[in-house]
Amino acid sequence: MCFFDQHRFLCGDWKWGHFRQHCNREYRTGETCGIKLIMNTHAVNQKCKLCDKIETKTRRRNAEVERVKRWERDGGKFRASIEKSQDAISILTKEIHMLTSERQRKLQAVTGR
Repeated sequence: MCFFDQHRFLCGDWKWGHFRQHCNREYRTGETCGIKLIMNTHAVNQKCKLCDKIETKTRRRNAEVERVKRWERDGGKFRASIEKSQDAISILTKEIHMLTSERQRKLQAVTGR
């Protein structure tokens, strides 16, 4: 049960930080026993990388949706552009879903729920 720092993000996610102290089970320098305990928790004033990616893709998807709505209001002159944007929207929706499920999987692995 070696001790490590923990970094907690605004979104609630966390990651392991630097190694801090050996436990009684491990005597070799540079090695750990494999069981991690938290020594200090540091608050990080930003979201984790996954949440940043989800947020960025959501903004991009919303911009595409607004663009399609605007083009459709203009009478549908831009058929090819509308189709291309609709393809991009479906791809972004799939990517957002994959990232969200990955985040849930990570959260579930830690909490066990």
